[in-house]
Amino acid sequence: MATALVLEAAKKLSIRDIELDSHLGPTDVRIAVRTVGVCGSDVHYYTHGRIGPFVVNAPMVLGHEASGVVIELGEQVRHLAIGDRVCMEPGIPDFTSRAAKLGIYNVDPAVRFWATPPVHGCLTPQVVHPAAFTYRLPDHVSFAEGAMVEPFAIGMQAALRARIQPGDIAVVTGAGPIGMMTALAALAGGCAKVYVSDLAQPKLDIIGAYPGIETINIRNMPAAEAMARATDGWGADVVFECSGAAPAVLGVPQLARPGGTVVLVGMPVDPVPFDIVGLQAKELRVETVFRYANVYDRAISLIAAGKVDLKPLISLTVPFRDSIAAFDRAVEGRETDVKIQIEMPGA
Repeated sequence: MATALVLEAAKKLSIRDIELDSHLGPTDVRIAVRTVGVCGSDVHYYTHGRIGPFVVNAPMVLGHEASGVVIELGEQVRHLAIGDRVCMEPGIPDFTSRAAKLGIYNVDPAVRFWATPPVHGCLTPQVVHPAAFTYRLPDHVSFAEGAMVEPFAIGMQAALRARIQPGDIAVVTGAGPIGMMTALAALAGGCAKVYVSDLAQPKLDIIGAYPGIETINIRNMPAAEAMARATDGWGADVVFECSGAAPAVLGVPQLARPGGTVVLVGMPVDPVPFDIVGLQAKELRVETVFRYANVYDRAISLIAAGKVDLKPLISLTVPFRDSIAAFDRAVEGRETDVKIQIEMPGA
């Protein structure tokens, strides 16, 4: 039995003992969890009990953004050692699947992802995880930063899908955590400037404090008008749609330059209208993002090199005993909050 933060059903959380699989296979490591981030998907499961076809039909441990310390090794593990500080990639594919062999394991239909029904998450003191998806953190990268690698990896995936050219101008619609991560990844990927649009000025103030970021409050000016002014009417080289909001998705073609790129990152709750003719008229290339693949090592390298500083995006850290309160605060959706993290016992 292990103590964990358990989603019993929609709108019902508890901290209690639960039976979890603790078997250590030959290619696994056992990890003492130190820091876990609260993700929007965790919150959505808490408030709605489901995300699309993934339904919480039984108690489920939440959490998938994590860092910790290796405390036990499987007999075949060679690249990690006991005591290593690590972060963990939460999606485990079928290594024999066609998707995995193509290198796109994130879209493997058989992938098992922490805190996605029926798979338990990591808000518990110890987890067993494949060593192949466990990454050593440099000594100067904190556990808090390590737990930010997972959401930053989505931004990294978006930047890679965009095929950024040095000096590109990009615009990100939506200043939520993923929008901010995407903006920072786009800068690190070679963009000369990234514009971020949103309704919430406090969030724009947070991301706007980074060099190379300009903000657009769409309460004051439509994003398309602001981008036209910023680019002499040409448009952005790359548009990252990170809000998942229907009006933003519909307005994407107005933001892009002819021959530009659109990357769809945000996930609408329901199907939304799409301006196909607007895309065709500019011959825009459209890319989509679902989680990430083969980017964790790159993300850690950027953080370790000081190219990306995610620390200002950590709004609050609470002890595990207060994790239900942390989720309740996340449900509030405060405009001043970006990432709430939970520190595990013994951290």
